Amino acid sequence: MRSEQFIIDKIRSFQAAIFTLAKDDLPSFEKLALAIYNFQYEVNPIYKSFVDALPRSMPSCLAEIPFLPISFFKTHTVLIDGIENESTLFMSSGTTSNERSKHYVPSLKLYEASFLPTYINQIGNPEDQLILALLPSYLEQGNSSLIYMVNSLIEKSNHPLSGFVLNQADEIEKRYKTAQAENKKLILFGVSYALLDLAEKGLDLSQATIIETGGMKGKRTELTKQELHQKICDGLNVDFVSSEYGMTELLSQAYSKNNGQFSEPPWMKIFIRDVNDPFYYVSQGKTGGINVIDLANLYSCCFIATQDLGRIDKAGFSIMGRFDNSDIRGCNLLVQ
Repeated sequence: MRSEQFIIDKIRSFQAAIFTLAKDDLPSFEKLALAIYNFQYEVNPIYKSFVDALPRSMPSCLAEIPFLPISFFKTHTVLIDGIENESTLFMSSGTTSNERSKHYVPSLKLYEASFLPTYINQIGNPEDQLILALLPSYLEQGNSSLIYMVNSLIEKSNHPLSGFVLNQADEIEKRYKTAQAENKKLILFGVSYALLDLAEKGLDLSQATIIETGGMKGKRTELTKQELHQKICDGLNVDFVSSEYGMTELLSQAYSKNNGQFSEPPWMKIFIRDVNDPFYYVSQGKTGGINVIDLANLYSCCFIATQDLGRIDKAGFSIMGRFDNSDIRGCNLLVQ
């Protein structure tokens, strides 16, 4: 087993390279991804065991990298060896602790280095915003990476009215008007059912940015994303609803805007695999399973095969739903 110092030095080196990647520099991304693959294959016992069970040779390009099924985060501790400092445990939404994915994150600074520049680039600087979070399910279950991220953004906004709210229409409207008077953008993160509850109260939040973060959590009837966003737009008088594509098992996020297509940061790449052959990738415009390379996942696994269905077009990628018999979970995955 490699020494702890070796692993720490490698992670520092990788981290410095990850966050200097240019958006369209695929050769540099591929070179770095293959180097991280070799590192994680060597020091992550769960990933190594998975790869060794496959009838495949060592990869020489991105298309040949094996992607770990996301279900492993429920059944195993996906974590590299040799890191003895305490980790923060993030858990997915779910009905019982046994059904929840577990992601051990030894470095919250690494998580922050991923989510903050992505948010600033795609949504704006939190210092110029009043940020509200309507996320009751995540607060109730605890250990949520989304709650950690949003709370950090709230703190960085440094506004006394930024914070977590319940379905308090009058209070949300009051804070929206304060943001308008102070020439600040109001950002409202919300789980789907809570945003629908709010939309039914008929507020005018026409100048706010609404970011939908998850499904119905069993609280309401599932809707297609188009139906959901239309109801929210009609109820809150907004032109479009943004979405966040993120999950407990990843440290990076992608955001959609008015065209409904997601844009990811330079250290994150989306691939669409064939639904019947996990080693074959479909062409642009075709629907298939989403594989994610998230180079920020240095301590766990950067190569994840999700249970999400999607497709890639010229403008970005779209979420189409989930595989049959998959868990309904809270990372923006509505059957469409």
